[in-house]
Amino acid sequence: MSTSASSSGAQRWWAAYALLPSGVARDVTFEVAGGRFTAVRPESSPGDAQVLPGVVLPGFANAHSHVFHRALRGRTHDGGGTFWTWRERMYAVAAQLDPDSYLALATATYAEMALAGITTVGEFHYLHHAPGGVSYDDPNAMGEALRQAAANAGVRLTLLDTCYVAGGLDATGHSPLDETQVRFGDGDAAGWAERVAGLAESDGMRVGAAIHSVRAVPRDQLGVVARAAEGRPLHVHLSEQPAENDSCQGFYDMTPTVLLDVEGVLGPRTTVVHATHLTDADIATLGSTGTTVCFCPTTERDLADGIGPARLLRDAGSPLSLGSDQHAVIDLFEEARALEMHERLDSLQRGRFRPGELLSAATRHESLGWDDAGRLEGGARADLVAVRLDSPRTAGSTPCQILMSATAADVDTVVVDGRTVVTGGQHLLGDVGSLLQKAIHPLWESS
Repeated sequence: MSTSASSSGAQRWWAAYALLPSGVARDVTFEVAGGRFTAVRPESSPGDAQVLPGVVLPGFANAHSHVFHRALRGRTHDGGGTFWTWRERMYAVAAQLDPDSYLALATATYAEMALAGITTVGEFHYLHHAPGGVSYDDPNAMGEALRQAAANAGVRLTLLDTCYVAGGLDATGHSPLDETQVRFGDGDAAGWAERVAGLAESDGMRVGAAIHSVRAVPRDQLGVVARAAEGRPLHVHLSEQPAENDSCQGFYDMTPTVLLDVEGVLGPRTTVVHATHLTDADIATLGSTGTTVCFCPTTERDLADGIGPARLLRDAGSPLSLGSDQHAVIDLFEEARALEMHERLDSLQRGRFRPGELLSAATRHESLGWDDAGRLEGGARADLVAVRLDSPRTAGSTPCQILMSATAADVDTVVVDGRTVVTGGQHLLGDVGSLLQKAIHPLWESS
């Protein structure tokens, strides 16, 4: 599919339906120059514009990714177990990756995300060094592999470089990194900040920061990370498991939320991930500080984490975002739909989130530092996701409720910053399934 372009380099697309900030619009022309929308005009004729099928949505923002977890899909269900036993297999995969294999796996996984309509990904990146904790010649070689992978796949990246100092926490205090975790660490938060200072932003990548969790970063180092991240996105895993709450309460005599608050971590540039097991006071604190909460429903149910208080958090003042986390599923339609469905199971009520609220959560690029993305309007980054309305899943759906019926398989066309990355459901890199197979199979050959 070729995009219509004038001699001036401007591009034009047209769609019968589009979800604009004002709601569903018909017969919409999108004019693009320099990777941005210069005009979005409803009630227009196609003219010589490229016609897109179905309904056009803004590009999705995957606010929480551990890209190497994609190698675990379909391989962790045979023995039951818990989050903690699942983590053992995750560590086994992590131990085998180097910059080359990381690049191959990340390229294929980010391409799978593009096929699903994801135009920005927030990578919660803690796989920093070689096994044994030895630094590569380039201390940021693994992060640079992610930068190249995102460029290959045609998506934007926010590298949430993660501080990971301790191996765990119980009522007696923090434990040291174990033999697998040692490649995640930089000695302390100051060492982490020094390494991260060597990362440069580029047109396709923002550099953010992350605190792995209150288990992995002791109290006296939380503020170091927060100060180093000033002005940039800062993400942190929060209260995913009751065991985290119990250990934090036992050692620090406060909940993880309170600990993050008193150490200056929370605020409008901060996103907490999961936030599954919260007290009423925790919810009020997160809301009053304007902290974004990222839910990852397909992961939270896959790992039997529980159902978090999404509606209560939103009502308290916390914006919501969505992520695919461990990539048991890469489908932001499903994540958005599950946000509502989990609320229904918990509350016994339907309609806890309106379709517009779900779309807002699925397109919250602001939490990744891309404040000019996620909206179909003039001046915004030219991201488009055309979703078919005639598939076996979407046939008969109204455009305004497409999030409740479509899946990633219904994405036809994806444009990122004015560049067409997916056409007719095919990625510009070709057979993404083959790329994934080639990247993942070697990681399990010895198992």
